Amino acid sequence: MTIRVLGIDPGLTRCGVGIVDVGLDRRATLVEVVVIRTPHDLPLEKRLLAVGSGIEELLDRWAPEAVAIERVFAQNNLRTVMGTAQVSGVALHAAAKRGLVVGLHTPSEVKASITGYGSADKKQVAAMVARVLGLAEIPTPADASDALAIAICHAWRRLSPMGSVATVGSGSAEGPEDGGGSGGRTGPSGQQTPAQERWLAAERAAKSGAKRRLGQ
Repeated sequence: MTIRVLGIDPGLTRCGVGIVDVGLDRRATLVEVVVIRTPHDLPLEKRLLAVGSGIEELLDRWAPEAVAIERVFAQNNLRTVMGTAQVSGVALHAAAKRGLVVGLHTPSEVKASITGYGSADKKQVAAMVARVLGLAEIPTPADASDALAIAICHAWRRLSPMGSVATVGSGSAEGPEDGGGSGGRTGPSGQQTPAQERWLAAERAAKSGAKRRLGQ
């Protein structure tokens, strides 16, 4: 038994889309990965149409059981976050039209799931994605490896007996809204969720390692 997940790293100039099959043993297999690109000089509505059409074509061709999207969070560049949010909306619409529930994952959640380190950089994530999928080369550009990481993260969490996924309209969140830290929602009893505990452990390890490197 396998689950097929389509992961999306939303972006207006480059939108990464990765499809993976993951078995009950957590082994993941690459199905396809593409990066949908749109030029800066194209009107916004046409750029969104191009991205949306590309996502819909992949959804119809590969018929995933689930869709996972990187959750939009605050950035200093308002223009970038606006484009990311707009593409996320297009992707959510495409998935909803096909009756698919969408899982939303923060960058820190994906990093912690793939590398065990909530503050891993893009190179570390890409290297681990290649290792998990048994690829000879790291998927490029970063949008491609990020999309695959999102898909793998979502599948692993669905297959885990302790894992839960923040879904659109669920009224619950798997972790912090801002992509990291301990400020996210907690479980029903007021205690931290398993995912939040893993994030905090990864962050503590990262801070401890940074202090050692600085000789503190």
